[in-house]
Amino acid sequence: MILGIGNTLFADEGFGVRALESLSDRFSFPENVTLIDGGVLGVTLLGYIAQADQLIVVDCVRNQGKPGDLYRLSGQEIPDRMRAKNSLHQVDFLEALTLCQALDKVPETVIIGIEPADIESLIPELTPVTRQKMDAVIAMVLKELDRLDVTYEERPEGECELSDCMCFGKRVV
Repeated sequence: MILGIGNTLFADEGFGVRALESLSDRFSFPENVTLIDGGVLGVTLLGYIAQADQLIVVDCVRNQGKPGDLYRLSGQEIPDRMRAKNSLHQVDFLEALTLCQALDKVPETVIIGIEPADIESLIPELTPVTRQKMDAVIAMVLKELDRLDVTYEERPEGECELSDCMCFGKRVV
């Protein structure tokens, strides 16, 4: 499962969702790979997260770096770094991941993140610095899929099938 989280109304806060849209536009994936636009659903995502064996999350990550810095977090790095975030949806997401333990179904999780430049301005576009890093983040996600031996194909330009993406748990057609 590839999960993009964030609020697209607040500049870079929506980076994870924008990255998911880009993946859906540019690549096709096998049936066993689900793309989910998690928005700011947080704990509501528990049912979907608990179904996954492998979880790749794309989000903005405040880690006291420079805007545009990229991160790969896994294992024990996730809770420590997530606590430092200043966004409610990240706290809710961490709670959902923790609640998976109660269900005895915690997916192997990797978070691909970018240091945001702006998560407070009410603008639905990414800042130039994060927008310029989109291809690098997409490459990091594809590298994770390669590590998991997951196949994917690049779509011919202009051939977009949004049916490969789920929005709020429903397949988009």
